[in-house]
Amino acid sequence: MKEFFKLVTIVCLLIIKNYSIAQDFEVSPVLLFFNAEPGQTQTIPINIFNHANTKTSFVLSLGDFVVNKEGEKIAMPASSTEHSLVNWISINPPFLEINPNEERQVLISIQAPSGDFTTKWANIFVRTSKEQTALLADKAIQTGLMVNGQMILRAVQSPKTNINYKLKIGSLAEITRDSTSRIYTAIIDNMGDKIAKCKVTLIASNLSTAQETKLDEITFESYPDAQLNIKLKMSQKLPQGRYALAAILDYGSKSNLEGTQILLDIE
Repeated sequence: MKEFFKLVTIVCLLIIKNYSIAQDFEVSPVLLFFNAEPGQTQTIPINIFNHANTKTSFVLSLGDFVVNKEGEKIAMPASSTEHSLVNWISINPPFLEINPNEERQVLISIQAPSGDFTTKWANIFVRTSKEQTALLADKAIQTGLMVNGQMILRAVQSPKTNINYKLKIGSLAEITRDSTSRIYTAIIDNMGDKIAKCKVTLIASNLSTAQETKLDEITFESYPDAQLNIKLKMSQKLPQGRYALAAILDYGSKSNLEGTQILLDIE
């Protein structure tokens, strides 16, 4: 028993130690949304706060990313993708030193390319010059990623006049089934030029009674020229009968709903 508590104490100390390292600095905001028209400039300030007890040097650099079919953002070299924003971003200053418990501001500016109304994006890396070891702070984009003294910010540029939203959903199919639930998959295609906030709802409609049952609802982002595989879960047991099982895509109040459906027999 003593050995058990000793092990727990060591684990807790390691967690506390790594957490404190992960808090050595913070950056806000971590999402930068630009909406400049072609040829215009726009600037968004970010703030870097040094929580360390020593003066720390920070370096800011740029890179690209793509979104795979699972919705993961995969880092790519700078200026290597079709939607790269790297060549139109400037950072001032790209290198700075911050005293302990002090905050400095960095200006992130874009010069929107003339005659180009398309949506573009990039990663902004904020790194300490001295490598550290840290826990993964959070996978959510809202809090950024911080590993080895690094945070990743995301910058998106899309002109206000770009309203090219166009998405579709298809290929609804059952992929797994057990005694408690069924899992369905569908494919989202973004054929427009906007990053869309999407909601997909899985609904079962009894073909005999016309009664509708909401089974699942998920939310996610869809990037232009990207195809996304989504999963929907039916954990609710339906009465016997034949159903139309539909996945309904809503990607904005000004857009039409899209849907796909299959027939389902419950015995």
